[in-house]
Amino acid sequence: MSGRVRVRPGVPDAALRVLSEAGLAFDVGPLEVAGADALLCLLSDRIDAAFLAGAPQLRIVANMAVGTDNIDLAAAASLGIPVSNTPDVLTDATADLSFALLLAAARRLAWADRYVRGGGFVGWNPELGIGLDVTGRTLGIVGAGRIGRAVAERARGFRMQVLLHSRALGPPLAELLARSDFVSLHVPLTAETRHLIGAAEFARMKKTAVLVNTARGPIVDETALVHALREGQIAAAGLDVFEHEPSLAPGLRDLPQVVLAPHIGSATVTTRARMAKVAAQNIVAALRGEPIPNRIA
Repeated sequence: MSGRVRVRPGVPDAALRVLSEAGLAFDVGPLEVAGADALLCLLSDRIDAAFLAGAPQLRIVANMAVGTDNIDLAAAASLGIPVSNTPDVLTDATADLSFALLLAAARRLAWADRYVRGGGFVGWNPELGIGLDVTGRTLGIVGAGRIGRAVAERARGFRMQVLLHSRALGPPLAELLARSDFVSLHVPLTAETRHLIGAAEFARMKKTAVLVNTARGPIVDETALVHALREGQIAAAGLDVFEHEPSLAPGLRDLPQVVLAPHIGSATVTTRARMAKVAAQNIVAALRGEPIPNRIA
């Protein structure tokens, strides 16, 4: 087997070990594919039609992520370039973070941390840091895939009523939003899900509701979210992703009832190493002429 692989900086060493053991040469560097037969890229890399048109020798684009909205799949298909992702391995890590954001937003943990660090805590006060109950409340999960179902498993430990919504399952979205105390988003970013949650949806939610998003930022109309939080249409939000990442909608960072994280849903040592390994294994299979385990296009 022969072939040269371009690996983006930041990919864990687990991927490099897989490539080395397979006898493949690789370069770690900027997003380019001159002379490369395979690309191991990140979700922050924009792999568009123009980029792919300049790399007809590519035999695979291996994305170290589950989502592939950063890749023009139609252009890749038209050029006969396979695209793969890394499903399954980040389910638990992302579900854990989703529930952590839910708890942090409900119990005002980010505010509490800033308050103590800023010297504000001078003793117990019965009116200080009042948040929202989680146990026994209703959790609406939008997206009934692996991560959504994993979040549902965690919710059962808090005796929550779980509403699961997808195109083929559960109550209509409008009903879920009206009934839920917490809404957690777990759908892929597509033309149909872009701005799935906007002004009309916030108007249907409870004033005490909390929104959690660990999926993709553009699923939420971020400007509408800022308005909904300012006007008290919903109570709080926990966000790991943003509409125009890494930029935030004006006013979002100033809202104390929002918990913000820098897209760290899969950011555990074990999970990131497994993602890197799976991406590299997809490349090895492609360059060997074998079926690609996680081919999506």
